[in-house]
Amino acid sequence: MLIPHLGGGGAARVAAILAAKLNADRFEVHLGAVTGDGAEGRSLPAHVQVHALRARRVREGLPAIWRLVRRIRPDVILSGMAHLNVAVLILRPLIPRATRVLVRQNAEPGERDAGRLTPALYRLLYPMADVVICQTQPMAEAVAKATGTAVNLHVLPNPVDTRAASRRADETGLWSAPGPHLLASGRLAPEKGFDVLLRAMALLRGQFPSADLTILGAGHEGDSLRGLARELALEDCVRFAGHVADPQAWFPGASLFVLPSRREGLPNALLEAAAAGLPIAATPARGGLSELLAEKDGVWLARDVSAEGIEHAIAAALHTLTTGQRFPHPWIEEFRAERAVPRYEALIDAVLAGAA
Repeated sequence: MLIPHLGGGGAARVAAILAAKLNADRFEVHLGAVTGDGAEGRSLPAHVQVHALRARRVREGLPAIWRLVRRIRPDVILSGMAHLNVAVLILRPLIPRATRVLVRQNAEPGERDAGRLTPALYRLLYPMADVVICQTQPMAEAVAKATGTAVNLHVLPNPVDTRAASRRADETGLWSAPGPHLLASGRLAPEKGFDVLLRAMALLRGQFPSADLTILGAGHEGDSLRGLARELALEDCVRFAGHVADPQAWFPGASLFVLPSRREGLPNALLEAAAAGLPIAATPARGGLSELLAEKDGVWLARDVSAEGIEHAIAAALHTLTTGQRFPHPWIEEFRAERAVPRYEALIDAVLAGAA
């Protein structure tokens, strides 16, 4: 398995869960962190062999990736992010012919890291993969349009460690103010919509003057978001916690998990929050998110991606919820690692057997 690094983010968490949960009696798991130093991999089980390639950037890690592949000679390579997928597929002619290449798409073409890929790169490189794994059917359709083929596309749910999330829900939280407490998590980047959420928070305080918001995550938009919070006079009720190693530790005490994304694939932060039973307010972001969340108990879906839309969804939730209320969210079942990881194993078996 290859991942840019294990330092946080949904793609890193998916890679860590897969590495830890793949059947150790059947799979010898090597995890290559292209730009990381491997320190984050110390929490993985002993049977997972972590290789820190220490490249400054993914594109500068091609020689190290090639050397690792030549040394291990794996039966299967699973790459876990769009720009890393490109690096692996560029190397495909140099990889042993018997090695199967699976790439996992983390965003629709034109979004986030996938936006670095031109249409020509999609059409040239992605058909070279044995399998392209997509998180949702809308994502698969977008990739098929970009690549010109759907032959090698498979849709698999993101695995989430729901047991860990449920355990965290019983622990002491990190909240002290009266609340209600809103929690959001993700990269501080435009597609995540945190600027819209801050404007929604300014509107919300008219109805809920003691409400507060904690945003977990780091990114290049951090300074501008902090500046916007100051401009909106939200400094006393908005907390930027930065990158946290264990977002689930913040679930206890949170009144509502908010997903304000403009565009989204299938964020693990949302799945983890649902696994812990948190009520959810979310935008109708592109992808399969709206279809997944529509008309679900304990979920308030905004009418659109706007400050007013998000504020209305949050207010509707807070007017309905009782203190500490949690929901079973039965729709999360297909994402449980115990169910999702065997589907990855079955796909790997099919690829090796020439049946996928």
